[in-house]
Amino acid sequence: MIAVGVDVSKSKSMVAILSSDGEIVAEPFEVYHVNDSLDNLITNLLSLNDDIKIVMEATGHYHLPILKKFLEANLFVSVMNPYLMKKYGDNQIRKAKTDRKDAMRMATYALEKAYTLIPYTSLEQKYLDLKFLSRQYNQRISTKVKNRVYLGNLLDETMPGIENILMAKTTKPENNMLYNFINKYQSFDTIKKMGEKKFLNSYTKLAEKNGCRNYQMKALKIYELATNSITTRGTDTYTNIAIQQCLNVLIQAEIAANEILVQMQSLAQTLPEYPIVRGMCGVGDRLTPRLIAEIGDVRRFTSGKALNAFAGNDAPPFQSGQFESQNRHISKRGAPSLRKACYEVMQCLKMHKPQDDPVYLFMIKKEEEGKPLNVAKMAAINKFLRIYYARVMELYK
Repeated sequence: MIAVGVDVSKSKSMVAILSSDGEIVAEPFEVYHVNDSLDNLITNLLSLNDDIKIVMEATGHYHLPILKKFLEANLFVSVMNPYLMKKYGDNQIRKAKTDRKDAMRMATYALEKAYTLIPYTSLEQKYLDLKFLSRQYNQRISTKVKNRVYLGNLLDETMPGIENILMAKTTKPENNMLYNFINKYQSFDTIKKMGEKKFLNSYTKLAEKNGCRNYQMKALKIYELATNSITTRGTDTYTNIAIQQCLNVLIQAEIAANEILVQMQSLAQTLPEYPIVRGMCGVGDRLTPRLIAEIGDVRRFTSGKALNAFAGNDAPPFQSGQFESQNRHISKRGAPSLRKACYEVMQCLKMHKPQDDPVYLFMIKKEEEGKPLNVAKMAAINKFLRIYYARVMELYK
């Protein structure tokens, strides 16, 4: 057997090759992620005429070019969790880290664990595309949240308290009354200069255009708030530019996120598990494609417990001698995006309170036992993922 360790970086990799008895076949050497360099590497490996086991770490998207070439050549490749490889290398007193040592460590791991390595298999393209869209969606949401905070900071100086009256609830930014109000008036100083009658007429036209209700009462509240508030930034050019730019970024991020979500929904509806996941309590049109994207093909998990471990929602046992811990925190060594999506499912269950849903009843039971609210939610997520695994797996039995 030939054991190959590949330490991946952005545009090149370090490769080490060992024989079955631990002898160094090739000292660590660099290969670049271009066709010529990778073709030479594959040719040299195939010329050894032996069973080849390749181990590399999952490094975002940097490992994809070399992984693609290996799979096209029908070579055995196992893509390992970087944390697992890090712990495997923690058996030395004197710590040292170089690409050469990392490549040798992976080759040694391939040699030692040859019979337990799991080959990498490409998921169906739909799952890959859905996961890609989910990553893009999360990036847009991250941009939206950051700029929402920036906008809130600006409003504290120009329109303090306006968010308590006008709340951004709509999913369509073009119909968002708060955004349109800020864009029109910029600061409470503008409203003070207009006077009550002129402002009420102006606000009425804006509210009717956006389809708002009870706008007369809100208009009076806003005018009273404006006259009693102390603004630290007025209607100067610098403030107006900052508010306008922040609004533009925020609106574009929301529009982009909505467009990506529509594509995710269209793609997820072609998968066989979509109606099952959509039918689960607390899972709506927005959460269904996100859950499927983060979990992927459920058949790659051996059990519901393995799915919870993938989400980082497991609490591994901790015991030594006569000590055995009874109060363990979740590991959080998993997919944070999946945990976040599941947490949103729990929030939906708390809002709608379905009395016939076992996950909701389990969460309430834990709360009644005195568990903190977040602990009860994470325990309910554990049950939710086990039910998810069982129901979807019924499709393939």
